[in-house]
Amino acid sequence: MRTMIVAPHPDDETLGVGGTILRKKSKGEIVSWLIITNMLASDGWPREKIKSRKKEIEKVSKFYGFDNVFELNFPTTKLDNVPMLDLTKKISECLEKFKPQELYIPSYSDVHSDHRVVFEAVTSSSKWFRLEGIKRILSYETLSETSFGLSRISNFNPNVYIDISPFLKHKIKVMNIYKSELGLPPFPRSEENIKALATIRGSESGYIAAEAFELLKEVID
Repeated sequence: MRTMIVAPHPDDETLGVGGTILRKKSKGEIVSWLIITNMLASDGWPREKIKSRKKEIEKVSKFYGFDNVFELNFPTTKLDNVPMLDLTKKISECLEKFKPQELYIPSYSDVHSDHRVVFEAVTSSSKWFRLEGIKRILSYETLSETSFGLSRISNFNPNVYIDISPFLKHKIKVMNIYKSELGLPPFPRSEENIKALATIRGSESGYIAAEAFELLKEVID
């Protein structure tokens, strides 16, 4: 199975799919990482912060052993100002190059506008008549984003659970590479809350620790 993890920002892939990535790589599966946004000097981000983030991406990529890493470098927190045509064009180019069979994308229920825009762009880019071969699309949950939505209409409803019990400690180790993104409880993105969510999802599915996903599409030959 050729899998692509679509992350609006670096760290979303680890918060939502970290254990699953590690599990897939342990089985020798081919996994790529598509990062949609980045910190740009033109938006006022300090150069030291930009350099630090670049090093974090390199470390995370090496830890997971991604087969491909695509960086689109759209401005972070500003995707709602980017023409959808530009975004779908760049995403489509990455999809055509990697030819995934499976996609993991952020949830449309997420509070962050970047996440919702990415959801819509990938949905448009992955239509079967634009790119054949995609068999499964799943959305993942992101601590500090997915569970903070107030709408009753659009909520994250997991229906796929993956056992990450052997990989949870390694997922947390990867997350620690993003030092500036972690905090102390009750801050959502903390070691304790990453463990807590994995434990809750495990209790729902019969595992010590699990990641949960919402299956959006599956094509069976």
